[in-house]
Amino acid sequence: MATSGSKVSRVLIIGGGFAGLKCAQTLAGDSRFEVTLVDRTNHHLFQPLLYQVATASLAAPDIARSIRQILADAPNVTVLMDQITTIDPAARTARGQSGTSYDFDYLLLAAGARTSFFGKREWEQHTLGLKSLADAQAVRRTVLSNLEQAEITTDAAERQRLMTIAIVGGGPTGVELAGAFADLVHRCLKTNYRRIDTSKLRVVLIEASERVLEAFDADQSDYARDHLKDIGVEVWTGMRVDEVRPSELHFNDGTRLEAGAIIWAAGVEAQPLTAQLGVPLADRAGRVTPNPDLSLPGLPDIFVAGDLVRMKDAADKPVPGVAPAATQMGRHIAKLLKEERRLEGTRFAANKHQLRPQFRYLDKGIMAIIGKNHAVVKSGAMKLRGLIAWFAWLLIHIAFLIGFRNRLSVLLGWAFAYLRNNPVARIIVYPPGIVSPDRE
Repeated sequence: MATSGSKVSRVLIIGGGFAGLKCAQTLAGDSRFEVTLVDRTNHHLFQPLLYQVATASLAAPDIARSIRQILADAPNVTVLMDQITTIDPAARTARGQSGTSYDFDYLLLAAGARTSFFGKREWEQHTLGLKSLADAQAVRRTVLSNLEQAEITTDAAERQRLMTIAIVGGGPTGVELAGAFADLVHRCLKTNYRRIDTSKLRVVLIEASERVLEAFDADQSDYARDHLKDIGVEVWTGMRVDEVRPSELHFNDGTRLEAGAIIWAAGVEAQPLTAQLGVPLADRAGRVTPNPDLSLPGLPDIFVAGDLVRMKDAADKPVPGVAPAATQMGRHIAKLLKEERRLEGTRFAANKHQLRPQFRYLDKGIMAIIGKNHAVVKSGAMKLRGLIAWFAWLLIHIAFLIGFRNRLSVLLGWAFAYLRNNPVARIIVYPPGIVSPDRE
């Protein structure tokens, strides 16, 4: 590592998601910066397609790539797999689970989010989240294993439990999961089993508010709900979960639902590192509100980005926790650092923090796919739904896979699944220590 008196600025990036990776890529090759990117995994994950791994439409390597491989041609960037446990803003140092200490001149905290259980963390042991490749594989493994067990059992009640998937949360993740599972079991697997009728598998989508996809316009939300019902999904709105037990959900109206797989897609919260930054938290989800330039109040050399941020941009627009926003934040911070180094030695250097440009979010819209041939897209005044929205979703997601060696593989996989109704990623693999199909 360079010493603090050197002309090289040490930049520590915590998190290899969209924000952290884009910042590192923008600083790559600039000898004025010594960049260390630390992530708890060794891969960058294209999270918008994570649900397709969970529903056996894609294999895990299709949506992930080694961070080291992505940054292999950047000699000033070091990639390390470690989990940061403590941050000391005053000492300008962070410490990893490995015991390694990481000193910095600039810090970007972009550690992402985790599943929120709204203060009921004990519910986690009875549910399946969807934030990582391991989560997606656990969802797929549980659902497919349940079908295998349902094929064997002669107990009608047990078979019904095994053939029920409950998805808590009616946002884009929940809706996309529900649509994909409905397609998987009602079209793709209908000829694969002899003792069970997969058309009887229940997919139940549960939303506490009165409509799904609340971020979309009401007519798009209604379209999504109606199409989900058409393909066999049970849509329960106005249903708040009061208790989670093994294979069982209890609701505010006294209703009880037994399900072999309970997938929690109801909320997110920031990684707990934000509590160590010495600034007030903006909400119960642990997010922080940075300055308009994305630095922290009173800490001009520490930045936050991605899911850790709750803010409005320079145009007073709320910045959503989506991949394009995180990517734009990472690029903004890297460009800001480059500009500050350019100002060194000039008469503007003393006021460099005051000269920083504010972050401005370019809203590219939102979209959600609702099973085969159906989607909703909202971008400014443009609203699409149905087949044209589905094609837009397809092309945009392929475009965002730029830099992935397997972009063509994903496209071909989708084409094969579309034409044959036969996803190929249906192998069940149990991690070491798991000797039965039960949930680990």
